[in-house]
Amino acid sequence: MPRPQPVLTREGKPLPTGHVKVTQQDWLATARDVLIRDGAGEVKILTLAQHLGVSRSSFYWYFGSRADLLEALLDDWEARNTAPILHQCTLPSDTITEGLCNFFMCFVDDTIFEPHLDFAIREWSRRDARVRGRIDAADTARLAAVTGMFRAHGYNAEEADIRARILYFMQIGYHALELREAMETRMGRLAGFLEHFTGRAPSEAEIADFTAFALKVAQR
Repeated sequence: MPRPQPVLTREGKPLPTGHVKVTQQDWLATARDVLIRDGAGEVKILTLAQHLGVSRSSFYWYFGSRADLLEALLDDWEARNTAPILHQCTLPSDTITEGLCNFFMCFVDDTIFEPHLDFAIREWSRRDARVRGRIDAADTARLAAVTGMFRAHGYNAEEADIRARILYFMQIGYHALELREAMETRMGRLAGFLEHFTGRAPSEAEIADFTAFALKVAQR
């Protein structure tokens, strides 16, 4: 008796047999964890399958190849880390110091921005020119958003550009150094940071509101 032919998807892939235990997001989340912990070179189909406790064949239900997964990781990083910065910089703000508080939310709450993921991607880019291009594009977009925030509050183009670069590169460097300080200590410098980054003094209400937000995050 001839062996039955497998049922194919629209893309010509065989439908998986049995119970599919993991989702596409499970594969992506595991790949993200491995990327952060071990680097891009260890994001391998077999390795991920072992972490998930499934056969590697189920990978192909969601991705055509490892290259497709790596591309999905880059898209996921942009959605998790670049899009939130762009969003926070365009939130309504009555003052530039309030705008900076919106921006700073990204860097005190890792549910908005994931610093370990950002630096895993940057480390990957040192060995992959295409990933370097994605990093450069992301930094350009982020800087444009921060610059736009300053421009919206009346700074001229040159001053907005300079202040945006000082602010953004300092903040990225702050996380790159993995400084370990209590949130209370960091918030003690908030008023000074805001004033020196903008040239304008923040209100007591802005300081109180952002400090309350940051301390609440730290207590999770």
